[in-house]
Amino acid sequence: MTRTDRTAQRTRGFTESVIREMTRVANEHDALNLAQGFPDFPCAEVLKEAACAAIRADVNQYAVTWGAPRLRRAIAASYARWYGLEVDEAAEVTVTCGATEAMASALMSVIDPGDEVLVFEPFYENYGPDAILCGAAPVWISLPIEATLDPERLEAAVTPRTRAIVLNTPNNPTGRVFSRAELETLADLCRRHDLIAFTDEIYEHILYEGSHIPLATLPGMRARTVTVTGASKTFSITGWRVGWIVAPPDLTGAIRKVHDFLTVGAPAPLQEGVAAALESLGNDYYADLAAGYRERRDVLVPALQAAGRPPARTTCSRISPP
Repeated sequence: MTRTDRTAQRTRGFTESVIREMTRVANEHDALNLAQGFPDFPCAEVLKEAACAAIRADVNQYAVTWGAPRLRRAIAASYARWYGLEVDEAAEVTVTCGATEAMASALMSVIDPGDEVLVFEPFYENYGPDAILCGAAPVWISLPIEATLDPERLEAAVTPRTRAIVLNTPNNPTGRVFSRAELETLADLCRRHDLIAFTDEIYEHILYEGSHIPLATLPGMRARTVTVTGASKTFSITGWRVGWIVAPPDLTGAIRKVHDFLTVGAPAPLQEGVAAALESLGNDYYADLAAGYRERRDVLVPALQAAGRPPARTTCSRISPP
C-alpha cells in the first residue's frame, strides 16, 4: 500500500520558520529586517584575527566533539567571572553548532515521548518543534509582556507528565528580563516537582537596565538547570554557529552523545576565535555592546510612538517618553 503522505508525522506539528520567511521577504523588498536577530556591524577584530590564525595554523580537522579544550576552559572562566559560578569544563561544558542545536540536543537528551514541557508565550519559535521532535507535548503558558509571573497559573500547568520547563531570559521576542522574584518562583516549582529547567540565555549581555541572573545560580538549581547560550549575539557572529551548554555531569554525558550524532562538532578554527574573545575582551566591551543597542532602541521607540504604535515596555526595553 502506497502512503499518500511520505513525510514523518513528527514534522506535521509545526511549520517552516517564520523568522527565515520574513528575512526572505525583507530581502525581496529591500526592507529593514527586524525579524531575525543578527547585527549590521562587524565583530571585534580579536575574533577575526584568532580565527584566521587558526586556519593558517591548519586547525582544519575535527575539534574534540564536545568542544576544543581552550574554548571550554574560557567558557568555564567566564561563568566564574560573570556570575561566580564554578563550572567544570571537562564534565559540564558542551560546545555545539550554535544555541539552536544546543537546545535541541539538550531536550532530546532528557525528554521522553509522552512528557510535557512548559513553555512561556510569546516564545522563540524553536521551543515547540524541539519538544515535538522529542515526542513530547509543549504546554503553553501565556505570559503578557507587562504582567508578572503568576505562581498559581504556573502551578496549575503542572501535571504528572510534566518533565521540564523552558525559560528564555532575556526573552526573544519581547526583551523581558525575568526578575529575581520570578526566578525564585520558577526554582521553587522545579524543586517541588522535580523538574529540569532549560534556560536559553543567548542575550545575557544585551541588557538596557537591570541585570541578568542565571537560574542555575539560585539555591538548589545548579543540579537541575541546563543552561544554553553561545557567541552569536554577544560577539555578533551569528553565522559562525558556536554555542554551548552548561549542565550537571549526569546530564552532560547524554547531551554529548546526542550532540555527537547530530552535528559531531562546531567549526574548529571558529572555536579558537571565540575562545580568544572570551579570554581577552574586558568589561568595557560588554558595556559598549549594550550601549550600542540602547542607542538604537532610543531611536526606534520614539519613532514607533510617533507613528501611533507604542511598544510594550518590558524591563529590557523601558524608555522615558520623548
